[in-house]
Amino acid sequence: VRLVESGGGLVQPGGSLRLSCAGSGRTFSGTAWGWFRQAPGKERSFVASINSDARISNEGDSVKGRFTISRENAKNTVHLQMNSLRPEDTGVYYCAARGGPYGSSSTSDYDYWGQGTQVTVSS
Repeated sequence: VRLVESGGGLVQPGGSLRLSCAGSGRTFSGTAWGWFRQAPGKERSFVASINSDARISNEGDSVKGRFTISRENAKNTVHLQMNSLRPEDTGVYYCAARGGPYGSSSTSDYDYWGQGTQVTVSS
């Protein structure tokens, strides 16, 4: 099983980025997805999650109203649309897949992880 993130980069404050994560090696239609991020010197923290049926998603308090998670089951892909980016959103963003159908904000609940993609918000 392999997860590969893409879409990271350098963006000015107030800008937008769209991250994608493509899974391979198994079918992900029955799994929940999550996005986490890790800033330098800090622990990995929850950003967003989405259930297998895409009907329920959750976002962390710091990104609520600015970030949106979505999924494309036919492509084994999850996206993270990030708007109104702030310098404090800087970090390495990781996608994760969980064996069960329900999303979670806990890193320990996820079975598969991508290698991460860097997002830098700076003027």
